[in-house]
Amino acid sequence: MSSTDWREEKREAVFESTLRGLENRRKADRGFTLADAKSSLAHLYILDGNDWLGRGELGDIVSQATIAAYEHFIQEWGVAPD
Repeated sequence: MSSTDWREEKREAVFESTLRGLENRRKADRGFTLADAKSSLAHLYILDGNDWLGRGELGDIVSQATIAAYEHFIQEWGVAPD
């Protein structure tokens, strides 16, 4: 196993888990809107930029994968019929 395998595995796991959570929330919570998802993403961008204490490599991977999942979810929701 190469030294980068764990990074990709973690990135994939966080992305998939976050995406499943968002999809489940959309199905279960009728009050959850596209605007809510966009607001959460905006907050994630702020948190990602506020790395003044230093998250470390793992924290960066988690943050970036979470943001990517939100971006994907929002993009899919925006083009899919309700």
